[in-house]
Amino acid sequence: MSLDTPIDQLPRTSVRTIQRLKALEIHTYYDLLHYYPTRHDDRSLSSPIGTVQAGEKVTITGTIQSIKNNFTKRGFKIQKATLADDTGTIELVWYNQMYLMRTLQEGMQLAVYGEVEELGKVKQMKPQEYEIVTGNEGTCIHTGRLVPIYDLTYGISAKTVREKVLWILTSHIDEIEKSEYLPHDLINYAGLIPEPKALQSIHFPKTQDDLTQAHNRLAFDELFIRLLASAKVKEQWNTQVVVKKFDVGSFIKDIKAFKSSLPFSLTDAQERVVAEITNDLQKTIPMNRFLQGDVGSGKTVVAAIAAYIAKLNDTQTLIMAPTEILAQQHFQTLTQLFDKTDVTLALHTRSHRSLTNSTSKNAEFDIIVGTQALITKAVTMNNVGLVVIDEQHRFGVKQRAMLKEKGCNPHLLTMTATPIPRTVALTLYSELDLSTIDEMPKGRKTIKTYVINQAKRKDCYTWIQKQIQKQGDQAYVVCPLIDESDVETMKTVKAAAKEFEDLTKIFKTESVALLHGKVKAKDKETIMGKFKNNTHDILVATSVVEVGVDVPNATIMLIEGAERFGLAQLHQLRGRVGRGDKQSYCLLFTSDGKNSHSRLSFFARNHNGMKLAEFDLKIRGAGNMYGTEQHGYTDLKLADITNAADVHKAQASVDLFLRKYTLENYPYLQHILEQYQTHQISKD
Repeated sequence: MSLDTPIDQLPRTSVRTIQRLKALEIHTYYDLLHYYPTRHDDRSLSSPIGTVQAGEKVTITGTIQSIKNNFTKRGFKIQKATLADDTGTIELVWYNQMYLMRTLQEGMQLAVYGEVEELGKVKQMKPQEYEIVTGNEGTCIHTGRLVPIYDLTYGISAKTVREKVLWILTSHIDEIEKSEYLPHDLINYAGLIPEPKALQSIHFPKTQDDLTQAHNRLAFDELFIRLLASAKVKEQWNTQVVVKKFDVGSFIKDIKAFKSSLPFSLTDAQERVVAEITNDLQKTIPMNRFLQGDVGSGKTVVAAIAAYIAKLNDTQTLIMAPTEILAQQHFQTLTQLFDKTDVTLALHTRSHRSLTNSTSKNAEFDIIVGTQALITKAVTMNNVGLVVIDEQHRFGVKQRAMLKEKGCNPHLLTMTATPIPRTVALTLYSELDLSTIDEMPKGRKTIKTYVINQAKRKDCYTWIQKQIQKQGDQAYVVCPLIDESDVETMKTVKAAAKEFEDLTKIFKTESVALLHGKVKAKDKETIMGKFKNNTHDILVATSVVEVGVDVPNATIMLIEGAERFGLAQLHQLRGRVGRGDKQSYCLLFTSDGKNSHSRLSFFARNHNGMKLAEFDLKIRGAGNMYGTEQHGYTDLKLADITNAADVHKAQASVDLFLRKYTLENYPYLQHILEQYQTHQISKD
């Protein structure tokens, strides 16, 4: 396919420009066509030169009557040209652009866009954009129309990108005409314009309506490809067969006995999710379920019940956490939960290795807790029936292949504490079955949350010190930056390193520690370990503690520059306290003091993660609230995953396509799908 031609073959393009295009992840003609503008400037207002007025932003077209250099006493070079049409003349002024004397010549037709000024009786314009008109005026691409503006890197201009895109659109029109990959009735069903027209209009729309239709089509494409890829993954997953079908009916009494042995009763939400998982575990197709629940909602207990069912069926469970210290925490929690059973547990991390190269010895353990190192070639296992993935793990094609090499085709349970609205989850995780724990355990104390006035900072520190000294409590202090910023708008934002220095002086009798993303992984876990063991009283950190260990004695979460965090992230941070039976507090300090108060007040009043996430979506948009590595989320350029109507339309179109058509009959769609899947696998 010629649209897959490497960008290196663009004619009349310097090596430096090619390098800068590649820096924007543009490697082929296809990539360049799909490098969409971030906006369009409306330069469509065109007027005869004689009618333009001072203050107007307008496009004018005329003939260059003269062009010359003027030199000022200070050495500045001013280029002045006189542009004329049948109605009048105007003076064009540039500063220190000597190359114009070689580019522009008398007699040339020139289209110019800029703001008209009046100097005495002389009309002037300092051109924001210009282009030489070589044919029909309607062929202009930088002036006199809706002009595409791109997000670019240093050293490459929007003008260059426009010209390269236009060259591909005109010279490869036959290939672009073939770029339509959807059946006509499906296009009509979704109310879309053809792909070739969308590609033309997203860059060079004739009208605002053209631009809207192009945006709708290409945004639909992004969702359609993503959802189709997920459907194919799910389709393939459903052809798999587990090594051993689980029996639940024979062990009902054992499962009930285990639940009764727990030091608490399950919530209705936990019972519902356990039923969904139990139903999956009895199928011959491997479970592929996504479990979402607030911090502290009891996801680990649900996973423990699933692991117990696996043990009763003589298979092992792997539970993988993103960090060693979190793996240790899971191991301790599960050891307590299974204290009254014959379940055997192992912890396998960098510093604690329970497993060996002996498959028979490793088979002695029912549940093995660790990091993703568990599925490397260095560890031998062949009896894994269930894999549980905790926060921040990608478990894709590569990881499944590793388990298959070990002779396992296990059930898979992925867990997250990030509150994700259902429409978003349908897009990000559509190949998984979704479960939600939307209820907190009974008796859990609500974390008291306050937006604190800066004037009360000293009183706040005094209160924290009293809580530490009299109650033995511990506190987090979270800052949005590591080091202080020189940027004017960021100067008031607290930086963790400086805050650590200041708090060390204020809390002279307490132990204060510092933690941020630049700290080495080994040192990070040492610091968190000491904080958990009550060696440190106060932990100053960035949002690196957002997903962290349980510290039951930590009762205070103080967040600096709280307006800089999304509500979902604030909720995650707040969830770091309130892990024990003590009353806990979340204290919010802001840098701006006014604009964010209503949003933070809403946060202080509400403790439901899903409600907060949905409110955040309305106020702030999707942004990057789910992280840059969240299942390829950042690949979306135009689509809005929070728009329920768009998501459901794309999903319905995928369902229609799979019912009526065969992918093999649509080779271009298959090609795009394979490219997308390859890109996803490369990130696993």
